[in-house]
Amino acid sequence: MTPFQPLRFSKTRTDFYTTLNQRVNEYFRTHQLCRHANNQMRVKTAFMLALYFVPFIVMMTAGIQSVWIMAGLCVLMGLGIAGIGLSVMHDACHGAYSKNPAVNRWLGYTLNVIGANAFNWKIQHNVLHHTYTNVNDVDEDVSQRGIFRLNPHAPWKPIHRFQYIYAWPLYGLMTFVWVFVKDITRLRKYQRDGLVERVQGSARREWIMLFVSKTLYLSYALVLPMVLLPFAWWQVFLGFFLAHYVAGFILAVIFQPAHVTSDSVFPVPDEDNTLENNWAIHQILTTKNFANKSTWFSWYVGGLNFQIEHHLFPTICHVHYKRLSPIVQATALEFGLPYYHEETFLKAIYEHGLSLKQFGDKNCVAVPAALPELEEVA
Repeated sequence: MTPFQPLRFSKTRTDFYTTLNQRVNEYFRTHQLCRHANNQMRVKTAFMLALYFVPFIVMMTAGIQSVWIMAGLCVLMGLGIAGIGLSVMHDACHGAYSKNPAVNRWLGYTLNVIGANAFNWKIQHNVLHHTYTNVNDVDEDVSQRGIFRLNPHAPWKPIHRFQYIYAWPLYGLMTFVWVFVKDITRLRKYQRDGLVERVQGSARREWIMLFVSKTLYLSYALVLPMVLLPFAWWQVFLGFFLAHYVAGFILAVIFQPAHVTSDSVFPVPDEDNTLENNWAIHQILTTKNFANKSTWFSWYVGGLNFQIEHHLFPTICHVHYKRLSPIVQATALEFGLPYYHEETFLKAIYEHGLSLKQFGDKNCVAVPAALPELEEVA
């Protein structure tokens, strides 16, 4: 076993996050608001679950004979998978949905219901990504993955020159790979690296949960339709694949433009395993917002277009991010820090495409993580 070695953050310029915390706390106190889910969030939860399950129930009970109608229902299910992941499971697994840990735990298991694994996700996302954002070989979201080079410190291969072209169709495979491959390989890796033990998990229990939940999911989502629906097995499998392709593509194009951009920095720890900035400034430098004025877009993507607010306050429910954004932006600018954002989602996608092309160049240069021109604010 090779134990996971945590990185350390610099202890300089902590005044920024101290001030920001005070202002955010004052906002909730002044408006007498709870940091967790409100009625708007509960309605959204019911909608996202229905968006996935209602098309499935119709598919199984309405006696539909048309392949095209079935394909349409599968697309709706894909929207539901992404919606549950973005707007329900995400908050729950961060402990942001409710102050009751049991509620968060059970809503987090909605990820298992749609084919993935909540325990793995918490390690990959909460522990590795949210702590060590954009650090190569630690944050798995930007580390070397097959034929993707998502940061300038990852090893370069000639094929990376074309990733700005082939990345887009491959993004749709994300949740499909989770279901059949990634969860198994990740749990094995986390057990080997000591991360399961580090988060006080039981490897035996999580392997059992993984096997049982995958079996139940594939039984109802794939095997049952193959047995009961009047379609060939391969047509049912293609419908299953279509649902996951829609979900995978949506999730990828929401998460990637928040960190893999030409603005983002990709910090490298020094010889003492220490990163150059403190944790909060690290999040500011590695994260980007987009389309913050679009109400319906923000609603569907679970406020994750307010990615800066989410990274600084992951245990606050996303329904509050829009109101917190002016506070975060003003405080960042006051302390001489950047607040990266794009006005529209299309511009964010375009910038992400440029970064894919940039990182596909063998000679690309990383944006420096240091802010030497900044001085302590009194």
